[in-house]
This record gives sequence, C-alpha cells and structure tokens, in this order.
Amino acid sequence: MKVVLLAILTGFIVGFVFALFKLPIPAPPAFAGIAGIIGIYLGFKAFSWAQPMIESMMK
Repeated sequence: MKVVLLAILTGFIVGFVFALFKLPIPAPPAFAGIAGIIGIYLGFKAFSWAQPMIESMMK
C-alpha cells in the first residue's frame, strides 16, 4: 500500500509541475488511454500466471 501511495503522490507532483510550466500532460488525457494501460498490466499479469503452463506444454 505504501508503494501505491508514493506512486500517487509522485504522479500528483509531476502533474502539478507539468501544469505549472504549461507542458503537455505526461500521461494519457482520456479514460481510454488509462484503460489501455490497465489492459497492458492485466495482460502482463495473465502471462506471469500462465507461463508455467505454457512452459510445461513446450517440453
């Protein structure tokens, strides 16, 4: 939980600094972009879960 809170705090600070200097946001500005990032994470986790089964089928 500590890592999640630090990530949110860091993201908040970075977003604030980018807005302060009138730079484009360094993240997807729309929900679809965020959903894509979540999908990438879930796909990575699914592969980690399935990897032992895939490796056993390859032998």
